[in-house]
Amino acid sequence: MSRSTRRRARVTLSIAVMAVVGATACTAEQPPPPTLRVDRGTVATTVSASGTLVAITQQNLGFPQGGKLKDVLVGVGTKVEAGQELARLDDFALRQTLEQRKAGLAQQQAQLDKIRNGNSIGAAQATLDQYKNILDATEDSVEATNNANYSATDRAQKQLDFDRRSLDLAEDRLEDDKKACGSRSSKPSDNGHEDKATTKNEGQSTSSGLLGTAPAAQPPPTTPPPNPACERITADKQAVEDAKRVVLSSQTALDAAKERENVDEASGRLSIENAKQSIVSAQNELDGAGSDKPADTSAQEAAVRDAEAQVALAQRDVDNTVLRAPIAGVVSVINGATGEFVAAASGTTAMAPGSSAALPEVAPSGGSGGGGPSAAPGAGTFMVLNNIDSFQLVVPFEESDASRVAPNQRVEVTVDAVPDLRADATVLAIAPSGNSATGVVRYYATIVLTEHDDRLHDGQTALANVMVQAVDNVLRVPSAATRTDAGRLVVDVRGPDGAPIPTPFQAGLAGDEFTEVVSGLTEGQELLLPQGPSTS
Repeated sequence: MSRSTRRRARVTLSIAVMAVVGATACTAEQPPPPTLRVDRGTVATTVSASGTLVAITQQNLGFPQGGKLKDVLVGVGTKVEAGQELARLDDFALRQTLEQRKAGLAQQQAQLDKIRNGNSIGAAQATLDQYKNILDATEDSVEATNNANYSATDRAQKQLDFDRRSLDLAEDRLEDDKKACGSRSSKPSDNGHEDKATTKNEGQSTSSGLLGTAPAAQPPPTTPPPNPACERITADKQAVEDAKRVVLSSQTALDAAKERENVDEASGRLSIENAKQSIVSAQNELDGAGSDKPADTSAQEAAVRDAEAQVALAQRDVDNTVLRAPIAGVVSVINGATGEFVAAASGTTAMAPGSSAALPEVAPSGGSGGGGPSAAPGAGTFMVLNNIDSFQLVVPFEESDASRVAPNQRVEVTVDAVPDLRADATVLAIAPSGNSATGVVRYYATIVLTEHDDRLHDGQTALANVMVQAVDNVLRVPSAATRTDAGRLVVDVRGPDGAPIPTPFQAGLAGDEFTEVVSGLTEGQELLLPQGPSTS
């Protein structure tokens, strides 16, 4: 491209010179040869490619979920601002789902609050303290009962011992009285005593009879005095029987006291063990409350986060029923009308290198393999939004030229529809891989215009001249004024008499229109274009 561009510039300049010469060739006076000057400026070599202007950004818009279009708020060509509503879907079902998710979140949050604010540890501690108090009271009660039983048993034992001694005394008294009664008579009288006077008289009569003499007159018998010991025997026997009954009763009372002591002692031990078991249970409850609460809280916090995530998803689904403009721009495509059902957005767009704009449509040539996009931008998309405040040019370069194109190189853009426009631009990026859709390997480059012009529109055909080499503010001469003489680059400097003076110079960069002067010429020198043969 660079060679054709340079050739085109030289041909243009040659035609202009020949036109001037031809217009005056037949006149009587030869006109002075055209002149140029050595000046200071930019020398550049360029490569060129043509393409189509596209907006600096192109957004293919759609809804994440399909649904029925409720409102389409813009039309094709409408200018919109960032955040402006473009269309809405019917959101009734999604709002109901959102309310369900919010209710679920409220339930989980309430459960978490209940766990956090619950007094399970305090209640378990209070229960434990109460059971400890019950144990102390039980032990005191058991001790008091046992002590009372010990005292009752001791008293019963002492009573039995006393009653046994009383029985012994009664039995001793009875024996003593029996002995005392027996020592006064061999036979007890009617009143229980032996009649010693009768016995004595009978003895005397027997003795007299044996002697053969008549018994002497005796005084009438007298009643001996009663024996007190014999008198007490009956009472002593009754006292012994009574003492035996008392001993038996005391023995029974002692046995009952010992039985009560044993029963109450066993019952007390059981009560104490039950109280201790209650303390163990209360301690376990307290330990469980202390260890379970953090785990329960963590589990419930996770449940709350899960519910919050579900609410967030449901809320996003509702929010996504409203399509908003991500950037300011112009609506260029709408595929859908109010009341129609649209599908969820899908598909991808082939992007221009270094840009968010789509690659231009490339029609594959016959017989060649195609790898580039073939669908027009926006096809199958609900809405396309373009930013027309700035334009870019996505153009393909042949591989020989693409190797010389690099980011940040300066570009001059011309537009067929606006002949007098020369727009400054910059190479943004060049694709690292080629595209052979037309049978020739080409590399797409993205070129961004640095200025806005209202005469520019999306889709206009434009030519990009990329300055692959350029030097600024250097001495230069028009390349059309140079020629080669004896292997040296020469220009004709206008002499004092107007005659050309061939002057060699050291050249630097040879551009498409100008050649850099390193040495041999000075700024302001007039140059003559090479003259062709004169005609009359």
